[in-house]
Amino acid sequence: MGKPTTLLLRSVLATIHYTGAGRAMAPVLRGNGAIFMLHHVSPEPVPAFAPNRNLTVTPAYLETVIKRVRAAGFEIVGMDEACRRMREPDPGRAPFAAFTFDDGYRDNRDHALPVLARHGAPCTVYVCPDFADGIGDLWWLTLENVVRQADSIEVPATLGGKAGETLSARTSDEKYRAFDRLYWPIRAGDERVGRQIVQTLAMTHGVDPLEPCRRLVMDWGELHDFAQHPLVTIGAHTMSHFALGKLADDEARWQMAESIARIRSKLGLECRHICYPYGDKASAGPREFEMARALGVASAVTTRKGMIKAHHSTSMTGLPRVSLNGDFQGVCYLDALLSGLPFACYDIARPLATAARRLMRGQRSQVATAGVVAKH
Repeated sequence: MGKPTTLLLRSVLATIHYTGAGRAMAPVLRGNGAIFMLHHVSPEPVPAFAPNRNLTVTPAYLETVIKRVRAAGFEIVGMDEACRRMREPDPGRAPFAAFTFDDGYRDNRDHALPVLARHGAPCTVYVCPDFADGIGDLWWLTLENVVRQADSIEVPATLGGKAGETLSARTSDEKYRAFDRLYWPIRAGDERVGRQIVQTLAMTHGVDPLEPCRRLVMDWGELHDFAQHPLVTIGAHTMSHFALGKLADDEARWQMAESIARIRSKLGLECRHICYPYGDKASAGPREFEMARALGVASAVTTRKGMIKAHHSTSMTGLPRVSLNGDFQGVCYLDALLSGLPFACYDIARPLATAARRLMRGQRSQVATAGVVAKH
């Protein structure tokens, strides 16, 4: 998310909070509950160059969220109980909140769990077996490490780089521009090609591509001990963290099924919940939802934005979440999100924006056609 977009969204969320619109609409729009999405929890200060900073919140903010969620009338539950409440909705019951963490980082154990335990708040942590094996490709962090230590980076031809196109990366601003120039084409394209590009860049600039995995992610022994805590549930996050929507049927199914099997084997636990990597529409859609349903999981979560509503009781393998984003660590933003109003506005604005884009494309096409006719 670019800086202008972040600033705009902060303004919108603050307006919803301070005008009281969120409080007024919450009884109607907050639905049956919310599933929160987190990645890292760390007290460390944010460095000048931190393009993945949105994935990290502080322990203090997590504590604030727990208190605020309860003050707003939500009951914090684990994913098993959340699923039961979705299957058996009760209009007279308080809405629920469930905390979920993607990837299985050590800071979930070291910094998040003490906060959660202090407040008796359950959590679900989604694990990639490749990460726990120490061979996981956290390519977005490897790319960050490349850009952090480089003064300049040549743009690969496979990313549309022209002959000799070189990105300067001497200042923080230049590093952010260089990261964005590389990250977004990789993210949008063939993921295997993108990962190979990052591997090549890492090799060129003397960066160890496995260092983020070894440094940040819990191994199987650590996960085994972590999973013994009564507040912790372990879910699956596929084997290798690929965008499933870009994979063939057999491979996408294998990524999910094998991750569940490995977690059962390694940890001796039933694995009832799964999380789609990246989780947007291009990464997980109806095909993946049906695959998860066929595997018999109780739930599968996306990164689609929204509260849990009554209709999710029949679509529990495509659940939306509320992101606790490092760029939005403020009570006013949280209160606005908890009201459900931002998501209702988004659901209204999205089809309008899509229609406007189609209209503009149609008008451009007509203009182009008219120009061709005029020439002849």
